[in-house]
Amino acid sequence: MLDDLKFNSLLEPLQELKSCSICPRNCGADRFSDKLGYCKSDSSFSISSICIHKGEEPPISGNKGICNVFFTNCNLQCLYCQNYQISNNKQNRFNEKLSLKQVITKIINILDTGINSVGFVSPSHNIPQIKIIINTLKTLGLNPTIVFNSNAYDKVEVLKDMENLIDVYLPDFKYMDKTIAKQYSDVSDYPEVAINAIKEMFFQKGSTLKINKNGYAESGILIRHLVIPGHIENSIAVLRKIAEEISTNVHISLMSQYYPTAKVSGHPVLSKTLTSQEYSKVVTEMERLDFFNGWIQELDSSKDYIPDFENIYPFENKTTNTLSND
Repeated sequence: MLDDLKFNSLLEPLQELKSCSICPRNCGADRFSDKLGYCKSDSSFSISSICIHKGEEPPISGNKGICNVFFTNCNLQCLYCQNYQISNNKQNRFNEKLSLKQVITKIINILDTGINSVGFVSPSHNIPQIKIIINTLKTLGLNPTIVFNSNAYDKVEVLKDMENLIDVYLPDFKYMDKTIAKQYSDVSDYPEVAINAIKEMFFQKGSTLKINKNGYAESGILIRHLVIPGHIENSIAVLRKIAEEISTNVHISLMSQYYPTAKVSGHPVLSKTLTSQEYSKVVTEMERLDFFNGWIQELDSSKDYIPDFENIYPFENKTTNTLSND
């Protein structure tokens, strides 16, 4: 049936990229030309890896893992990004251009192992490509749970348009501090953009994370926050914002897995590791605010989450998720 599909007829959403405004950067770039925008991405399916990933939160990875599609480049440029090998817009060696048929074949091969979830990682600058992939799978009679694994630098109107395609939203909420948002991720309006995006995700899905009999989330939202060393007040402000403007019923993944990559080896703050005292302060605030759904991490698990995209299987030899119920 895959060979019978007319793949060219499925590519219409790519026309949105002729004057790209799908993310809050609003570059207006023609991604069919050589004059690219902030993310330096063209109109192709630029994907570094399609693989089984077992290191996500328990209801995302389940016991078999999730089929994650890792897009290259990003609409943020976080200095400390653990996926820096594929997210760097200026020096990216992992921009493999796949055809739609190749993408679908790789996904189906993983779905055939019994996994029924597909996650799109760093999706914000590749919305048309995601629409095409999802609709192609549906055309083939496949309806895996679709996970939108985003940095939350997303446009509300774009999320509205995706409502019927996304089952589970998995956004980061990185900053409430505009100064460090600009210093570390090259974006000063992150706090207001992210909270509005997450509000829309919450509006679509509500506070209930629906989990099936196999332990996988089928619908809902799970908000992630990575605690960065030296910036505990930012983390506390993020949790307070969620409590005040979204809900304390929402599921939170409070991550301690920060690990300084080679890119930040000389940075006065980011070259440090997170201390147990710093993480404990944030956990204490999480409990004080009455968040009761979610996960925390063991502090010594940070190295287990660093992928190597030089490998065909970037997360091979890494442990499965080590998050525990909060």
